[in-house]
Amino acid sequence: MSERRLDDPDLPVADIMRFWPMTVPIFIAHRMLCVGCMIGPFCTLHDVCLEYGIEPELLLSELHAEVIEGPCSKAFG
Repeated sequence: MSERRLDDPDLPVADIMRFWPMTVPIFIAHRMLCVGCMIGPFCTLHDVCLEYGIEPELLLSELHAEVIEGPCSKAFG
């Protein structure tokens, strides 16, 4: 299996939260009901951004920063 990428347009949000659990608080902060959603395995980031009126680039950059930098780098950066 190929390496998973956060910016893969076909990656479901349920997989994002499963493979990178540190992203869950970002979905919650945006008041997105994706955490535990039954259709999460079928929705991409683009899908949920359309549903919630969020710019996909903004959400992806927040998710990417959390995955790459993590909370420790924010606290000391």
